[in-house]
Amino acid sequence: MALRTRNKVNPNFSMSSMTDIVFLLLIFFMVTSTLIAPTALKLLLPKSSNQVSTEKPIITVSITSDLQFAVLDKPVNFNDLENTLRREIGKINNPEEAPTISVHADKSVPIDEVVKVMNIAKRNKYKLILATSPE
Repeated sequence: MALRTRNKVNPNFSMSSMTDIVFLLLIFFMVTSTLIAPTALKLLLPKSSNQVSTEKPIITVSITSDLQFAVLDKPVNFNDLENTLRREIGKINNPEEAPTISVHADKSVPIDEVVKVMNIAKRNKYKLILATSPE
């Protein structure tokens, strides 16, 4: 009596499951890499279509077209800007949340000057709103 196995092993290899796994890994790495922003500044940019930000700024920094800085409408030299912001925020500081600064820059101001204020806010962990005018 000869015993034979009914199930034969199929010697062919199907790559479809392997390609599915590779594509899933590719999608996973693409999604997770876009979520990482190591040098991003946290900005709250209000829409210019008459919407108001949910954050209430406690300090305003103004930059005029001739690159003059002002904190709460008082002229300030750029070198003293960070210390002035710390002093003004120290008077009003709410310890449970980060203070919010509103930057009012003239449209002719170079972006470098606005980024300098953004860097001060980032160093001190302040929230920043870039004020815009309605369309």
